Amino acid sequence: MIVRLCYLEEIIEQGYAYVDKSRFVYDLAERGKYYFLARPRRFGKSLFVDTLKEAFEGNKSLFQSLWLCENWDWEKRFPVIHISFAEGVLRNRAELDGKILTILDENQKRLGITCEYQDSISSLFSGVIRKAKEKYGLRTVVLIDEYDKPILDNITEPIIAEEMREGLKNLYSVIKGQDANIQFAFLTGVSKFSKVSLFSGLNNLTDISLDPEYSASCGYSEDELTQVFSNHLKNKSREDIRKWYNGYSWLGEKVYNPFSILNYLRTGAFRNYWFETGTPTFLINLLKKNRYYIPGIESIEASESLIGAFDIDFIEPENLLFQAGYLTIEQGQRVAGKIFYKLRYPNMEVKASLSDYILTRYSHDRVRKEKVQLQIYRAFQENNPDALNTIFQALFSSIPHDWYRKNKLFEYEGYYASVFYCYFTALGLDVTAEDTTSHGRIDMTVRMDGRIYIFEFKVVDVDKSKQTALNQIKQKGYADKYRGITDEIYLIGVEFDRGRRNIIRFEWEQFSQG
Repeated sequence: MIVRLCYLEEIIEQGYAYVDKSRFVYDLAERGKYYFLARPRRFGKSLFVDTLKEAFEGNKSLFQSLWLCENWDWEKRFPVIHISFAEGVLRNRAELDGKILTILDENQKRLGITCEYQDSISSLFSGVIRKAKEKYGLRTVVLIDEYDKPILDNITEPIIAEEMREGLKNLYSVIKGQDANIQFAFLTGVSKFSKVSLFSGLNNLTDISLDPEYSASCGYSEDELTQVFSNHLKNKSREDIRKWYNGYSWLGEKVYNPFSILNYLRTGAFRNYWFETGTPTFLINLLKKNRYYIPGIESIEASESLIGAFDIDFIEPENLLFQAGYLTIEQGQRVAGKIFYKLRYPNMEVKASLSDYILTRYSHDRVRKEKVQLQIYRAFQENNPDALNTIFQALFSSIPHDWYRKNKLFEYEGYYASVFYCYFTALGLDVTAEDTTSHGRIDMTVRMDGRIYIFEFKVVDVDKSKQTALNQIKQKGYADKYRGITDEIYLIGVEFDRGRRNIIRFEWEQFSQG
């Protein structure tokens, strides 16, 4: 039986399949005291937090078949304070404070202790930690799940987001002050806010988000998928499964998104399960505001500081794309004392889904968008580049002047290439943007049915263009990279006029390898 993401107790008692992550519990407890882990939504963070909770509370019966069973001191039953902001949406500071008070009250009841509230959340939290230690004779374990959700839920409202940040800072600052009464603390969420802005004096918080040893602490590795779900993988294409759902990497072993792979194994249908659980409206607005060159998402190289901690008043597209899970790390490189990371889409689900969503937000006519996508796919199926010209000519001609006036997207050169890119990738086509060759970078390469299409885009002023896009492909020898791979290589040059806001030259020819 395949399980939805839920609590450890339910998984074990109901006999669901469970990927054993208990070794990570042992490693964390043995090596340190304060930890932070950032992972995208729907990645099993809450389940891992619950696994920590059950282990520290000494519930050995839940670990009978797991690695931790023979490697843990079950005689010690630590008091655990469990704080989660996963449920509901908080819209102001008063709601946040009310939620915190409710959570602390629930913890008191579960632990069998009573602390008086004296108009200070921080003093109440301190009292719960201290009294829990006094009652149980062991230092308290503090587990905080979705620590950043109240801020992220209000990220489009900076003033409210700042109020939420200050409210959470008031709560989290207690952890440092109660060091003598705390055995272990673990905080997890989607994003990584700077320690200065949110964690105050908690400067000894160990961030394991990019620690290769904990890369697979959430998510399923290839081996784990094979071992635990072998019965459900019969007669299924492992290559297609990897292409769609594997590929997340935080400098260690690649992992599958649990939510997507579990839903695929349940239904047997390749769909955008993870992407459909969230709406990246804020991200898309940020891309539009920055006039971001969408194909460039595939070739981002960013420093550790850029994709690391951010704050409400400093959010860049690269940072948000990575922390929200739309991009993952391909490799890291140290350059002059700094670490730079090359980022990429983790898999087809994310690449196609994000492109389609961007296209929807950039489109003036969503019904037409769907029809155009079908036409484009058929043009590639029939190997008909001329049809692509006709399709995109009609598409750009159909956009009303008023839409351009309001959006101003056409004013930046990346707009037209971004439209082509999003239409292609949203269809799930094999697209490589800024394809590197020994002679330079190809704007875009598309592979389909053994054929390779090389695209070059230029935005020009009429009568001022000295070199055509097609000639540039030929002069720079972009096709040389693919010699011998296939006999069908097509060179396509597309030029746009700023004034007309449409294609003015569309040329193509088949590359002769002779």
